[in-house]
Amino acid sequence: MIPAALVALALSVGALYQFVGVRRSRRRHAPPGRMVDAGGQRLHVVCAGSAGPPVLFEAGIAASSLSWTLVMREAAAFSRACAYDRAGLGWSEPSRSPRSTARMMSELRGVLTAAAGSQPAVLVGHSFGAFLVLAFAAHHPRDVAALVLVDPPTEWDDMTPRQSRTLRGAIQLSRLGGLLARVGVVRAGLALLTGSAPGIPRNFVRVFGGTTARTLAHLVGEVRKLPAEVHPVVQAQWCQPKCFRAMAEHLGALHETAAAARRAGGVPDIPLVILSAGDHPPEVIADHRELARLSPRGRHLVAAKSGHWIQLDEPDVVVATIRDVVGSLQSCA
Repeated sequence: MIPAALVALALSVGALYQFVGVRRSRRRHAPPGRMVDAGGQRLHVVCAGSAGPPVLFEAGIAASSLSWTLVMREAAAFSRACAYDRAGLGWSEPSRSPRSTARMMSELRGVLTAAAGSQPAVLVGHSFGAFLVLAFAAHHPRDVAALVLVDPPTEWDDMTPRQSRTLRGAIQLSRLGGLLARVGVVRAGLALLTGSAPGIPRNFVRVFGGTTARTLAHLVGEVRKLPAEVHPVVQAQWCQPKCFRAMAEHLGALHETAAAARRAGGVPDIPLVILSAGDHPPEVIADHRELARLSPRGRHLVAAKSGHWIQLDEPDVVVATIRDVVGSLQSCA
């Protein structure tokens, strides 16, 4: 048996290591954007460019504004491109209220007001973010000029018992990650890296099972598609307990948000583009094609060389889609 005093000492050392690391990261990786008040919730918003209509990017379920880096750099040439971090993710402050679809839509509206004023915006949502912006457009049609849904996870619309178990496991793992982050375990694990690219020590991950190891390895591979200078920033963010807590909260809201998107029933007569990953089975492609019919001006496109993270696999496809949408809006103005 390990003496209790030794465990307490290890936890204290780990907590101190975490505290020092957080202070160092704050100095090295200052937020690139600004903090805005979105209904009492302080969120980080970053914008670039000034020409054309505003375009706001909504990230996936546990991703931050950094996931749009490759696309935003190009979109800023023809639009006012903005991305933000939902509560607890990236540089945003932890959530002050339970995550619900209504609350997230309220915060999204606050971000839009800060970033675009009263001008309707093009909303671009990836994965979970696609559900959120679709539900938002149904509730706030005057705030939305167009929608681009990047690989919406329609397979979660009607959750099976197996998916429910997977989701519960992911929530529990996220909460565990938050506890480990508090005592420096996550930071120590991520310190065992080569170069500046985020990675997970294999032996450390294996204690959580093969499925978790494969999932984390896949996520690390996706992050490595971002520019090299972004890697240490992502690493620093995922050393913070708040990011794990936010991931658990957003996973907990997945079913409700998927249902809200499904109930949308239709959106205004605005451009709507669904971008599908090329590795989907035919039934998912069919679901996406059906989703495009929500708008009279809906279109469905397939990014043939992409997995789920199309904005990382084929950012040019996403940029071209947004450019077409923006061009159609300007021609109608």
